[in-house]
Amino acid sequence: MDALYGLWLDSGLSQIEPGQVFMMAIGMLLLFLAIKKGFEPLLLVPIGFGTLMVNIPGAGFLDAPVYDAVGHLASPGGLLYYVYNIGIATGVFPLLIFMGVGAMTDFGPLLANPKTLFLGAAAQVGIFVTVIGAVLLSMTGLVDFSIADAAAIGIIGGADGPTAIFVASKLAPDLLGAIAVAAYSYMALVPMIQPPIMKALTTEAERQIEMTQLRHVSKTEKIVFPLVLLVLVAMFLPSAAPLLGMFCLGNLMRECGVVERLSNTAQNALINIVTIFLGLGVGSKMSSEAFLDVNTLGILILGLVAFAIGTASGVMMAKLMNKLSKTPINPLIGAAGVSAVPMAARVANKVGLEANPHNFLLMHAMGPNVAGVIGSAVAAGVMISMVGG
Repeated sequence: MDALYGLWLDSGLSQIEPGQVFMMAIGMLLLFLAIKKGFEPLLLVPIGFGTLMVNIPGAGFLDAPVYDAVGHLASPGGLLYYVYNIGIATGVFPLLIFMGVGAMTDFGPLLANPKTLFLGAAAQVGIFVTVIGAVLLSMTGLVDFSIADAAAIGIIGGADGPTAIFVASKLAPDLLGAIAVAAYSYMALVPMIQPPIMKALTTEAERQIEMTQLRHVSKTEKIVFPLVLLVLVAMFLPSAAPLLGMFCLGNLMRECGVVERLSNTAQNALINIVTIFLGLGVGSKMSSEAFLDVNTLGILILGLVAFAIGTASGVMMAKLMNKLSKTPINPLIGAAGVSAVPMAARVANKVGLEANPHNFLLMHAMGPNVAGVIGSAVAAGVMISMVGG
């Protein structure tokens, strides 16, 4: 009987708590959204599965290594402990993801129409407005966000998952799970969130504006640009250099034409491997103790506000530029200033085609879309520099 009782005490059923049951249901929901609805499946599948793993009572996936009195390893620790601390706490996984994204990115549309850089910059307004909003919300006593927490939450407005994870791991590791889920959820919901905002802020005539064909961008320009970008960022904002540095390295491998094997690896095998472990690492922060509180609800609400403001700011900047420039800009491409690449550009193109069947905006929207990636990385550097100390 004692043996049976001991076996019962060691079982998950005897140890499980209501919060763990709820979080396992959340993990199942994430898997459902990824598999059935197609919402960011590359990330939500490993995140959802990691959520299941970390909430299994007694499994020890997050256990730290234990050493005896003389320093010998008594227990090696759990898998997710190492995945998180090696890949996310150090920032390695988001940086490797950025290198892969850089290898898949074409700077041509941005270089062909450099003024779209302003659209990408304007879309980052949502980040800074949300930081202020998080601080004000904390003053009501409803939630408890420090300035570092507020900075990490604000990055959700850039619609850039790896950047959000990188900043959260530096500034607010306890909120990383909620921030990552919010960032990737809103990225997946871009086709639902952005069109109503875009249509509300533009007239039918503005949505019908046709843009001229982009000029050809030479190979030399494409090789020089990532090098110049890295040097300028490193000189003025070193804290943003890790993200943009890896982004520029991936892009240089793509454009230089002499390391196709490295470029293909960064675009395919490497980014896929890292994505698996990044998702599991994020899932490891979604234990019931870390996730189930009122702050999580605040993060989800503030993240949505940040994303909406970023979209609106990009559209309004395009409208302003139309008043100052002789070359017309379709304001819809301003919404692509958030860095959900290339989904935001595709949404701008789709809304444009609805207004004018001859209006092909995809390549024009890729300019602010790529600028948004740069802008969110710069915003991340600003946040880390200002509050990371």
